[in-house]
Amino acid sequence: MEAYGVIPVFVAVVEQGGFAGAARELGLTRSAVSKRVQALEQRLGVQLLHRTTRKIRLTEAGAHYYEHAVKARAAVRDAEDAVSWLQGEPRGRLRVHTPMSFGRLHVAPLIPEFLKRYPELEVDMEMEDRMVNLLEGGFDVGIRSGNLPTSSAIVRKLAPGHSVVCASPEYFERHGRPATPEELTQHNCVLFSFSTEVDTWTFLDAHDSRAIQVSGNYRVNNSEALREALVRGIGIGRLPTFVAGPDLREGRLVACFEALRMPHKEIYAVIPERRFMPAKVRVFLDFAVEFFGGDKPWWDTW
Repeated sequence: MEAYGVIPVFVAVVEQGGFAGAARELGLTRSAVSKRVQALEQRLGVQLLHRTTRKIRLTEAGAHYYEHAVKARAAVRDAEDAVSWLQGEPRGRLRVHTPMSFGRLHVAPLIPEFLKRYPELEVDMEMEDRMVNLLEGGFDVGIRSGNLPTSSAIVRKLAPGHSVVCASPEYFERHGRPATPEELTQHNCVLFSFSTEVDTWTFLDAHDSRAIQVSGNYRVNNSEALREALVRGIGIGRLPTFVAGPDLREGRLVACFEALRMPHKEIYAVIPERRFMPAKVRVFLDFAVEFFGGDKPWWDTW
């Protein structure tokens, strides 16, 4: 076995914390991963991993090998990226990491259309709200919502991420519609507990900003669950328009304070630090901007 072929396997075992995780990551069987690492150790004549029934741990030799293996994997990836533009059609496997709600609502519908346009590509997408290290996780691109990072990572804006305060027509019929943000203190507000400002809603106009303290009887860490509560009429909530847009368009939700804005955060893609952007990543980002609608995404039209 050539060292070049086993390097990604060994690195995956270390980064995934074991053979089972590496097998899932690489699309191999657990026994195949184990055999390749054993063959590497036999060829080198040294033990690289301490194995127990629960976990693996690097030996001193394994730690040295891993340090250089990560660099070798990066060099191989750069070499592949550098020549990928020569391919007439982007091909290979594209690994995408995206938050759960945005991934389910907007990236999942994108993928089938993307694969129709680029049938030589394979997509492996993981949806979760936990932040991960894209490089260590082996991802080609991560989709994020928030303030654009100032790190040296490559970033591409995909769409604006606006928010809106809204409730169902039923709620407004029963409790009245607030005329000003200050009147929110008299209403039951459904809160997004994953936010850094759970119970503080900020409103902007041409002259100043107002931060309103709100409260309510329901907190939840998922935007789609919050949307369900609002549609069913239990209170007023702040939602990203990528969640609320269809309901606002169909009248299931009604926006408040349309003359005011809320601070918005960008929806963007992060590409792990690489010297060259692979063709598969470039076409995915271009397709995503086209699919979402750029600076005026389809979910912001109601």
